[in-house]
Amino acid sequence: MAQKSKILVIGGTGCIGKYIVEASAKAGHPTFALVRESTASKPEKSQLIESFKSSGVTLVYGDIYHHDSLVKAVEQVDIVISAVGSQQIADQVKVIAAIKEVGNIKRFLPSEFGPDVDCAHAVEPAASFFGLKAGIRRSIEAEGIPYTYVVSNVFAGYFLSNLGQTGATAPPREKVVIIGDGNPKVIFVKEEDIATYTIKAADDPRTLNKTLYLRPPANILSFNEIVLLWEKKIGKTLEKIYVLEDQLLKKIQESPVSFKLHISIIHSVFVKGSAGNFEIDDFVGVKSSELYPEVKYTTSDEHLDHFL
Repeated sequence: MAQKSKILVIGGTGCIGKYIVEASAKAGHPTFALVRESTASKPEKSQLIESFKSSGVTLVYGDIYHHDSLVKAVEQVDIVISAVGSQQIADQVKVIAAIKEVGNIKRFLPSEFGPDVDCAHAVEPAASFFGLKAGIRRSIEAEGIPYTYVVSNVFAGYFLSNLGQTGATAPPREKVVIIGDGNPKVIFVKEEDIATYTIKAADDPRTLNKTLYLRPPANILSFNEIVLLWEKKIGKTLEKIYVLEDQLLKKIQESPVSFKLHISIIHSVFVKGSAGNFEIDDFVGVKSSELYPEVKYTTSDEHLDHFL
């Protein structure tokens, strides 16, 4: 049996990175996580760090802003997966530089984990944010680095836990705020499933220099269809409040800077339908459901059962 590729995850203690680290270790890959010493010492991260260690993950101390530590980490592996947060998207040029210097990486998966930034329709500041991600893609391509881009769409765990209701800790049982008219199709994928598909694609020759689209057929649903699913489960019709596009655009303009990006991404996905309002070009993209039919992904219907 061929030896498993060695995988480095950057941003491995973050909201999606932790699942990618776990999926890599579970799949039998020698797994490395680039971790800041300051992060490793945080009490709230101790349990996660210990779980990494117990899974056989090698912790490599450093960060993307310390070139020598980054190069040292990259030198040890075959594949680099970035799961850095929104504030560090543009700084992935430092990862690209390290990969280029080392010259041994078989595949780089930059931090995507959202809609396809080359196809998304967005207003500011989401338009500029998507532009940063697209810029990283172009830099990777210009340097001739082998890549896979993972378009995961909406995190199911994040959205379905409260149906997108700001500040709520569970799906609503009285009234629900629906973004737009609730009709555009959205694609929901559980974070653990995103990680599973990402690791499967990381050294799959079929995904080399391609975009992997996560579009689980049972999870392509509109906001209205998600609400209907939930109503059937609780046996009750919710009061519906629709925030139409003009209202949402006004809210983006009036919101604090820290919240503008969040709302403008919501506008792109739930109003403009950026998750799936385009056909996949077979020359540049592949579907996870076609490549990996053996993956038993969690459906949105199953996910909502946890909140009954």
